[in-house]
Amino acid sequence: MRDVVEQLQRLGMSGYEAKAYVTLVVAGQPINGYEVAKRSGVPRSTVYETLGKLVAKGAAYELRGPEEAVGYLPLPPRSLLERMRREFDDSIESLQASLPTIVAPPGAHIIHNLKGTEAVLARAEDVVAAARTDLFLSIWPDEMKQLSPLVSRAVERGVEVSVVHFGPAEAPIGYLYEHRFPVPDSVANNLGCSLLVVVGDGKEVLIGGFVNGSAWGVYTEDPAVVLMSVEYIKHDIALQIIADRMGHDSLHKFWSNDPDLMRLRAAHGHPAALLRAVGMPDL
Repeated sequence: MRDVVEQLQRLGMSGYEAKAYVTLVVAGQPINGYEVAKRSGVPRSTVYETLGKLVAKGAAYELRGPEEAVGYLPLPPRSLLERMRREFDDSIESLQASLPTIVAPPGAHIIHNLKGTEAVLARAEDVVAAARTDLFLSIWPDEMKQLSPLVSRAVERGVEVSVVHFGPAEAPIGYLYEHRFPVPDSVANNLGCSLLVVVGDGKEVLIGGFVNGSAWGVYTEDPAVVLMSVEYIKHDIALQIIADRMGHDSLHKFWSNDPDLMRLRAAHGHPAALLRAVGMPDL
């Protein structure tokens, strides 16, 4: 029951309103304010005010019996949820029209720093959920498990999704390319972390790093960072396609022995060390 109360609070009810409504639903028959207070834990001093607010919202009804006795019945849960859904959708549509009109002119593009796995993945979910035209992701299996439901929904609503997935994927989503060249372990060792990059609609990007149970991340709408992130993922996709076309053995021989490529790979160590020092000081 506590979970139901918390969910109702998230949808706009106060704690007392949610407790009183749930009590009415559980009762299954009209009960008076005294009974509501007794069963719900809502103070007797405020229970009638709380019930009055539910009635005003249409979430409950008054039933007057003999000698002005007043009982209360809840709006059936299915009807309440449908009403809340309609009101929520109406509010979203109204805000979609009104909010853009009050946005300040763009100034300097701010980079938001994030710390911790939950914060990084929550911001990544925001980027995926907001996408309407295209998504680019460079992602590892652990992060894909959390983001895949939202990525699947993006595909369903017509978003073109391009994914570089480090290792085998449980289920292909959109245009998914398994990162097999170089092997994922080699990439992680080279960078010093598992890197997550999520770019939405060519307008915003989340970049995060995961290592040893910790995570750091940055979010920005800076066009230069967004462009570089898209190109980074495109080049990684291109490399996987080339490896498949040329044959992994041939490309591996070239990749392992060409001096220019060896120099470029060796140069990753310093940036990776800086990221660990700046973004993850506890490691």
